[in-house]
Amino acid sequence: MVIAHEFDYRRPASLAEAIGILSDYPGSVRVLAGGTDLVAWLRDDAVAPDVLVDIKDVPGLRDITVGDDALSIGSLITFTELIESDLVRERAPLLVEMAETVASTGIRNRATMVGNICSAVPSCDAGPVLLAYETTVHLAGPAGERSVDINSWFVGLRETALTEDEVVTRVDIKLRQHGGVYVKLMRYAGEDLAQAAVGIVVYPENEYRVAFGAVAPTPFRSTRIEDALRGKPLDKALVADVVAMVSDEISPITDMRASAEYRTRMTEVMLERGLWEAAKRFAGTGSDYGARLI
Repeated sequence: MVIAHEFDYRRPASLAEAIGILSDYPGSVRVLAGGTDLVAWLRDDAVAPDVLVDIKDVPGLRDITVGDDALSIGSLITFTELIESDLVRERAPLLVEMAETVASTGIRNRATMVGNICSAVPSCDAGPVLLAYETTVHLAGPAGERSVDINSWFVGLRETALTEDEVVTRVDIKLRQHGGVYVKLMRYAGEDLAQAAVGIVVYPENEYRVAFGAVAPTPFRSTRIEDALRGKPLDKALVADVVAMVSDEISPITDMRASAEYRTRMTEVMLERGLWEAAKRFAGTGSDYGARLI
């Protein structure tokens, strides 16, 4: 692999040092964590920073902790570390189900969940799941710390609420009783990006979160479908009604991996199967997390 563009490489030893470097090079700096997206973009000349800031030595970004009402996941936690965490598997099992679908073992060993949502590609696996959970993204910059609700995070194709002089430190997921499912349309063997994806979480009193990936410029929640489901137990008529909304909610493209029509139809199937399975898991009668529905 050849990277023709020259840049300076910096590896700060503290968060303050990292923020200082980002502030010194406005508009010409990139943060490196796992690098599985960024290195490919560098190779393809999709990005050409003057400075690359490797944050892997910054302390405090590799923790998974649980408080009274939230699970905190540091920005350097890889997908493999999510899969191997008993705490994540117990408190937020949908993260594990999602992480197990990400690319290959080698990629999962290096790629971080926070990096995945910072890249903000339409097919990012973490997007629909974190949108379905009640997630807060925490950032640090020269003005101090701030928090962004995940629903305000994705602002455009490969664009987020993160400013150029900020670093994501962690994400917090509010802990509530729930059942959920992540359904990803991909090849049946081998690694693949999502052709379409659905993340669903069911909370008490039939409160639903429904999020989509790879079928619009950004991952997004469908509040219209959520409103139609709110407070109602599932039945065939209700599920059919919300499945009929899918074609108006999503805006898939046709590319070399799938046509828009195929993505639309499969998203309808995934939503239908996902709703039933999420409800069963909430009731304690569903399949184990990680079971494929398509």
